[in-house]
Amino acid sequence: MNVSPIAIFGLILVLYLISSIKILNEYERGVIFRLGKLLPHSKGPGVILVFAPIDRIVRVSLRTIVMDVPPQDVITRDNVSLKVNAVVYFRVMEPGRAIVEVENFHYATSQLAQTTLRSVLGQVELDGLLSERERLNQDLQGILDQNTDAWGIKVSSVEIKHVDLPPDMQRAMARQAEAEREKRAKIIHAEGEFTASKQLSQAAAVLAVEPNAITLRYLQTLTEIASEKNSTIVFPLPVELLNIVRKVSGASEPST
Repeated sequence: MNVSPIAIFGLILVLYLISSIKILNEYERGVIFRLGKLLPHSKGPGVILVFAPIDRIVRVSLRTIVMDVPPQDVITRDNVSLKVNAVVYFRVMEPGRAIVEVENFHYATSQLAQTTLRSVLGQVELDGLLSERERLNQDLQGILDQNTDAWGIKVSSVEIKHVDLPPDMQRAMARQAEAEREKRAKIIHAEGEFTASKQLSQAAAVLAVEPNAITLRYLQTLTEIASEKNSTIVFPLPVELLNIVRKVSGASEPST
């Protein structure tokens, strides 16, 4: 059976066209190099044609990439040595520049994040690192976004994850926290003593003006004690109470 050259050529052409069909997902773009030159616009999503060996395609994901920054040895401005790690969120905005301007944008972004983390945190003191983390995150994000803009990459967020303090610094901070708690407790106790002494002073002033008030307070105390019937109470009779009784007795005697 003889097969015509035209049929063979047609079959080869069909197979070539089928092999040239590429399907890109919604989150993917295809950077096309034609004869070694970058085409001005990336392709996708959907079905595209890549005519090998004339064309070469590089797939680039446009999804946000979450990259862990490994723990970095940092020396703060007040000479405290610690380890700090972080996480960086970025995405490719211009696929062509991400492929052409830098050899490996994942690796480049990772290395830039590590050096920037050490540089920024080395300019602050330990207290600032622990209390102003939100501001430091914004500073890191701004620096990384500015430096990766030439690669067509947008850094959306940087978060410092963990600050690993040396053991001696942890013990020192624990002692400081304990001292702060004792200080607050003493202040609260002193304020309570001051309030109580002020109220006692006011009560003493009232009793000085009204001598019978102390007698009424004495009787009230006796009433409260008498409500507990499980004890025997021996108490002195105050002079003020005797004077009141004498006055009442003298007033009740008939005149002669």
